[in-house]
Amino acid sequence: MKPFTDTIPKSLLDVAGRPFIARQLECLRDRGVRRVVLCIGHLGSMIREAVGDGSAFGVEVAYSDEGSTLLGTGGALKKALPLLGKAFLVLYGDSLLEIDYPAVERAFVESGRRGLMTVYRNEGRLDASNVEYASGRILRYDKAARDPSMRHIDYGLGGLRAEAFDAVPGGRRVDLARVYQGLLAEGQLAGYEVFERFYEIGSPAGLDDTRNHFMEKESRS
Repeated sequence: MKPFTDTIPKSLLDVAGRPFIARQLECLRDRGVRRVVLCIGHLGSMIREAVGDGSAFGVEVAYSDEGSTLLGTGGALKKALPLLGKAFLVLYGDSLLEIDYPAVERAFVESGRRGLMTVYRNEGRLDASNVEYASGRILRYDKAARDPSMRHIDYGLGGLRAEAFDAVPGGRRVDLARVYQGLLAEGQLAGYEVFERFYEIGSPAGLDDTRNHFMEKESRS
């Protein structure tokens, strides 16, 4: 998203008149989420200033700052474990998911596994599909080696237990995809299919799409 994010963090980009993170936190609040841990890095002080303790958005917000060392999505979660506790849901900071979060939480708990990945039947439409999913099971997940059998996509919401990060080295850059792949290889990754499309601001096209989504919603209200 450069050059837009040279001077402002992605989560503060304007989405139909409001910062994206305001839209995201209110979406979570409206679906029953009460406490959020934000893993921040690039220009993180601006996010702290905009969000504060979260009370303006109806949630409690805590922060885990990766500092000057880029840790990746997996490494950032490893660092945040003292704030996250034994089990938690994780959502990418540039995704807006208007789904039933309590239902995902129940599925995760009932699975008894160390991880759960939500998937969406994408068929290559919104982004490149990267998951082979059938009969309620994730058969394969790979962002690099894709083939036509991958009709679903990692939706961007997962459930994880703290022990899923036991093999992740502290203070090192690790992608969350690597954590998911390790869990899948161990038979410890549950799958949960969702049917509502996702919105994201990770690309100019995605940002425009998300802006249009909110403008249409607000024109109807």
